[in-house]
Amino acid sequence: MARLTILEYPNPRLRIKAVPVEHVDDSVRCLIDDMFETMAAANGIGLAASQVDVHQRIIVMDLSEDRDEPRVFINPEIEVLNPESLPYEEGCLSVPGFYESVARPAHVIIRALNRDGAAFEEEAEGLLAVCIQHEIDHLEGRLFVDYLSPLKRQRIRSKLKKQRLQASD
Repeated sequence: MARLTILEYPNPRLRIKAVPVEHVDDSVRCLIDDMFETMAAANGIGLAASQVDVHQRIIVMDLSEDRDEPRVFINPEIEVLNPESLPYEEGCLSVPGFYESVARPAHVIIRALNRDGAAFEEEAEGLLAVCIQHEIDHLEGRLFVDYLSPLKRQRIRSKLKKQRLQASD
């Protein structure tokens, strides 16, 4: 397995829309394993392939306390079951160190393929519903900062730029 580089906002490659996975094969499973390693090393709970500059519709996630319940969503789609939106404090490995409240539908159905290519469907509420929507946004070329005001977005962009300049000194 290998750790991959996570693209950071405002990298324009984060805006590329991911394409569906045609065949789940060993190369896809290898990418999934690398994504899990990358996500764990960054202390994340979810990672979309778009964040590691692979523009395929793949998401890995582990919401468990002990990080022992890995989940894979290939070509995920959601259907909103309850349009009522609830605010949730979101962070993102591509926008490190920033957390903001974003309102998303609270109850969805997820349809996807697992790491073996088998189709499944699952109802999701709470953190799983929020996380899958956040990661699907990445596959569509959107980031959680897109839900913020232009002023907040600019402030985050400026702070990240300053941090990168200080890190390179």
